[in-house]
Amino acid sequence: MPNPMKRLDSCRARALLFLALCLPLAAIADNPAPDVLVRTTTDDVMRLLQEDKDLKAGNPARVVGLIEEKIVPHFDFARMTKLAVGRSWREATPEQQKALVHEFQTLLVRSYATAYTAYRQIKVDVKPLKLAGGEDDVTVKSQILLPGGAPPVGVDYSMGASPEGWKVYNIAVDGVSLVTTYRNDFGAQIQQGGLDALIRSLQARNSKPVGQARK
Repeated sequence: MPNPMKRLDSCRARALLFLALCLPLAAIADNPAPDVLVRTTTDDVMRLLQEDKDLKAGNPARVVGLIEEKIVPHFDFARMTKLAVGRSWREATPEQQKALVHEFQTLLVRSYATAYTAYRQIKVDVKPLKLAGGEDDVTVKSQILLPGGAPPVGVDYSMGASPEGWKVYNIAVDGVSLVTTYRNDFGAQIQQGGLDALIRSLQARNSKPVGQARK
C-alpha cells in the first residue's frame, strides 16, 4: 500500500518545482526585456491613436494624457534632466532640481504629443536586442517608417535597468542625441542667467499650447 506521507512529500516537491519554474516567467512578464518593452509600448500607443476618436482628431489634451499613461512610466526623467543640465546640476538646490525635472518632463511629454499628432500614420520597426546576462545599460534601435516613401528615421533608445524595470534615459534621432541637444541649449541659458533663468524659460515654453513649446 502506498505510503500517504511519501505521496504528500512528492506532491510538495512537485509544487515547489512548479513555483521555481514559474517565478522567472513572472519576472519576465513584470519586467520585459528592453526591446520588448519599446515594441509593446509603441504598438499600444499607435493602436490607440488609430482607434480612439479624440486621438484621431488630434485632441492635444487627450494625446498628452495618452503619453503620460503609456510612455512616461518607462522614462527616467530625473536621470535625463541631470544629464541635460550637466555640471550645473550639482550646484542646484533640491528645490531647483525638483523644478527642473518637472519642467523638463512636461516639455518632453508635450513634444512627444506633438510628434505623435503630426505622424499618426507611421510604423515603428524595433530591432531585436541580444541582451547579455548582467547587462544594466543597453541601446534599443528602431526605425520610424514614414508614409509616402520618405526615408526611414532611426531612433535609438538608451535604457538602464532599475528596480521598476528598464527605463529610457536618452533618445537619439538619426544619431542626434536629445540629451546633448538640450544640454547645449540649457548650458547657454545657465551661463546667461543661472539655473533660475533656465527654470523660468522652461515654464514659459510649457505655458504655450501643445505644438509651440519649442518656439
